Amino acid sequence: MYFCRYSSPLGNLILAEEEDAIVYCQWEDTIDEQKVAKWTEDKEQNSVLLTEACRQLTEYFTHKRKTFNLPMRLNGTSFQLLAWEGLRQIPYGETLSYVELARHIGRNKAARAVGNANHHNPLMVIIPCHRVVASNGELGGYAGGTARKAWLLEKEKGNNKL
Repeated sequence: MYFCRYSSPLGNLILAEEEDAIVYCQWEDTIDEQKVAKWTEDKEQNSVLLTEACRQLTEYFTHKRKTFNLPMRLNGTSFQLLAWEGLRQIPYGETLSYVELARHIGRNKAARAVGNANHHNPLMVIIPCHRVVASNGELGGYAGGTARKAWLLEKEKGNNKL
């Protein structure tokens, strides 16, 4: 496994690649310290794919990219995989409610399960779980913190300039 730290305007992201696919992208301050310590026992081991992922993240954060084009491998339940694929269909700068996403993936009564799947999204930012909000328009939760979620949504609406 290869990993690297990416310094974003919102804090460090830890990215990991395994077998030529991105498998992990999480805010460093939200990761279990033991997991980070295990990965970082040795020096960071960058790769061509991680370099490309960092390049695409830079383009995203500087308003030059709206979608990511990276090989990914997701490990999750069949429902999580379905929900994460639904997240990838939400257009840049737009939001859906948890209820709307549940309907979109054909699971009309699974809004809470969608929220749970979002919480376990292993590729934050790359798979845009920040684009899902509560039915009343409130932000709802975000594993990276609601301040980050609000910032990302405002950035995508063009209200955050770097």
